[in-house]
Amino acid sequence: MTEICKPIRKSKERKEKTMKIKLAVIFGGKSVEHEISVISALQACEYIDRDKYEIIPLYMTKSGEFYTGEQVGNIDRYKDIPSLLKESTRVLLLNEDGRVDMVRYPMKKFGNNVLGSIDVAFPIVHGTNVEDGTLQGYLQTLGLPYVGCDVLSSAVGMNKYVMKTVFKDNDIPVLDCTCYNLADFTDVEKLMDGVEGKFPYPVIVKPINLGSSVGISKASDRAQLEEALNLAFTFSQKVLVEPAIRQLKEINCAVLGNELEAEASECEEPLNAEEILTYEDKYIGGGKSKGGSKGMASLSRAIPANISKERREEIRQMAVKAFKCLGCSGVARIDFMIDRETDRVYLNEINTIPGSLAFYLWEPVGVKYPQLLERMIQLALKRHRDNEKLTFSFETNVLAGVKLGGTKGAKGSKR
Repeated sequence: MTEICKPIRKSKERKEKTMKIKLAVIFGGKSVEHEISVISALQACEYIDRDKYEIIPLYMTKSGEFYTGEQVGNIDRYKDIPSLLKESTRVLLLNEDGRVDMVRYPMKKFGNNVLGSIDVAFPIVHGTNVEDGTLQGYLQTLGLPYVGCDVLSSAVGMNKYVMKTVFKDNDIPVLDCTCYNLADFTDVEKLMDGVEGKFPYPVIVKPINLGSSVGISKASDRAQLEEALNLAFTFSQKVLVEPAIRQLKEINCAVLGNELEAEASECEEPLNAEEILTYEDKYIGGGKSKGGSKGMASLSRAIPANISKERREEIRQMAVKAFKCLGCSGVARIDFMIDRETDRVYLNEINTIPGSLAFYLWEPVGVKYPQLLERMIQLALKRHRDNEKLTFSFETNVLAGVKLGGTKGAKGSKR
């Protein structure tokens, strides 16, 4: 009897081992940070536990089309994206009986068009149209669990003006700023008069919703201010202006968790000669190695940052407070500025999906990259389970008596 049961047990164990969670790593998108997303995502794919997860690289083109295939996870193929797409399969995501499938598009007349299903999505995307809640809303509408911040925290975290307003309302120190839109830009002289009436030079001009230092510049006089505004409005319909800190020290810190429980990483100090970090500083200058660019992980930095223990704890506590304040989930990196003239700390911005997922800030506190990724995925699954317990509908007969017609709308009318 025992001998007969043995092979049955082994067969059952083998079957259980093959039941992997299907994890779609989504990257790319219509964003100026498209290429950085490719680096961050494929870098992460190398460290996700393949014994536990079936990794499905899902590339989003700059026109919003999804592609998957054997070569989509190969970083070398992104040197020639048109060629890569010819060898890959475009898919649509479709919710079918509570299961999200990848469906071939255009569909074949004969045969199976479903390439597989997805259990959980891991968006590793940067910038507008993807990191700003747009993609998160799409995944949420599909009913697909996804890693990272939800729609609201993603949107607030991307909008620098709204973000500052929320932090200020929660007693988190931020620099004063003013916001301008395209209507203001039609009279640039008046706009610049307004800036000069509010702040002394130098000032920082930045698009309201971009990352990776794209479109950001420093202006020390009126001529430079006009150039900076022209550049910023190239990338966004709204622009933020704030005073520049003359003696600047930048400190970054990451946070892992959710709005109920979160912890801070080690602090870093980017080494950038006291100027704004440029796109080239972050991704190109130090990014070339035998393995290619390592994204934000390649930036020249001091870890731990050259600050006192007291200042380190102040920043770490402020980072966790900011993270919880926005209701974030997963990993975010919060960037701080120290004014060395006044010794004051200001929160600069939050990155809800940081470059390289800020893994290099977690290793010094004992969290290896595979552990970081696993915890992020588990947080996503927990949020999905918790949301499924909520009620999103209730029985009502409101439609039974509705009669459309006339001009008074559906809110009801007196007859």
